[in-house]
Amino acid sequence: MEYAVERCQAKGLVGSFFKGRVVNVLPGMQAAFVDIGQKKNAFLYIDDVLHPHLERQPKVKPLISELLQPGQDIIVQVVKDAIGNKGPRVTTHYSLPGRWLVYMPSAAYVAVSKKIFDEDKRHRLKAIGDELRQEEEGLILRTVAELEELEAIAMDLSLLRKQWSGILEKSKTHIAPALLHQELSMVQRLMRDVYSPETDEIIMDCPKRAAEVAAFLEMMIPGHEQAIKIYDKEVPLFEFYGVQSQLDKDFQRKLWLPGGGYLVWDQTEALTVIDVNTGKYIGGNSLEETVFQTNLEAAAEMARLIRLRDTGGIIIIDFIDMDREEHRDAVLDKLHSCMQGDRTQHHILGWTRLGLLEMTRKRIREETTASGMD
Repeated sequence: MEYAVERCQAKGLVGSFFKGRVVNVLPGMQAAFVDIGQKKNAFLYIDDVLHPHLERQPKVKPLISELLQPGQDIIVQVVKDAIGNKGPRVTTHYSLPGRWLVYMPSAAYVAVSKKIFDEDKRHRLKAIGDELRQEEEGLILRTVAELEELEAIAMDLSLLRKQWSGILEKSKTHIAPALLHQELSMVQRLMRDVYSPETDEIIMDCPKRAAEVAAFLEMMIPGHEQAIKIYDKEVPLFEFYGVQSQLDKDFQRKLWLPGGGYLVWDQTEALTVIDVNTGKYIGGNSLEETVFQTNLEAAAEMARLIRLRDTGGIIIIDFIDMDREEHRDAVLDKLHSCMQGDRTQHHILGWTRLGLLEMTRKRIREETTASGMD
C-alpha cells in the first residue's frame, strides 16, 4: 500500500528547521528567498510569514517587504523539498510532530484529526488539548491518539516542548545559514506515524538499523515488546517477499487491471494524467456496463497506485465516457472510499465539463521510483 525511499546521499529536508538569511524580497510575488545553506535558496510566501491562526491575520494582507528585509535572520521550517528546478519551500508556521499530537509553538488553537469521526472522542481529545495547551501554543491531536490517556499525551507534549526549546537555543548561538533541527530518518518517521502495538511484524535486513528502531520504539512506547524480525537470507529481502517484482509492475507507464482493462500513467512537471482503457475486458451484456465495470476497477486500482507511487500535485483522470449519471456518481464514490486510507492530504474535486476527473494531492517530496534503494 505504501512505498518510501530515502537515499543516503540525498536525504529529504521536509520537517527540518534552519536559521536562514533573507536574500531577496519580491513584493510583486509577495515572496522572499531565504539562504538556508542548500544549493538553491528556499522560497517563503507571504502566507507562511503571517500568523498561523487565520483569525489573528490582518484583514488586509501587508506587503512582504513590510515584514522581511534582505539580510534579516529568520527561523524557517522546510515544508516541501526541492523539486526539479525549484528550491525548497519553507514556512514560519512551525510544527513538530510527535506520537500522539503535533505541536505548533505559536498557532494558538487546538484541533483534532478529521479522521476521528466519533463526536464524543473528538470532544474528549479537544478537552485534553485545551487543558495541556499553554499561552500561544497550538496542538493537533492525531488519529492514533483516539483512545490514548491524558498522561501519555502530556508526556509526548513535554518532549516536543523540549525539542522546540532546543531549536530556539541553537538559533541564538548559530550563524545563518545553519541547520537547527533535523527531521527524523525515513524509518523513524514510519515508526512514529504508522507503527502501532497491533503491528504483527517489522522485517529488517540490517541488524544495526533494527537495533536503532527497537530503541526508538522503546522510547516511543515504553514497555511494549516490538515484533522485529532480522532477515538474514542470501536472497535480497524485497526479492524473497515478491516486493521488487510487484514494484517493477506497479511503476510501469502502462498498467494492466485484473479484469483486462489498463491504465496509462503520464507524468509531467505540472501534473499527472491517468488514462483508462477497456483493453481486453469484454465485460457483461452491454457496452455501458463494460465501461462502468472497467471504470470501477480502475478507480480502486489507481487509488492504490497514487498512494504507492506517492503521486502529488494536480492529477487528471480520463475515465472511459459513461452515459448514465448514477454510474459517474458510483465511480466517484469508489475513488473517494478507496482514498480514505491515504495519510497524505488530498482533494477530489469532481468532474469537469470535458468529463475528466480532477484531484490534487499534497506533494512534499520527489515522486517515488521503483529502484534506487540504498
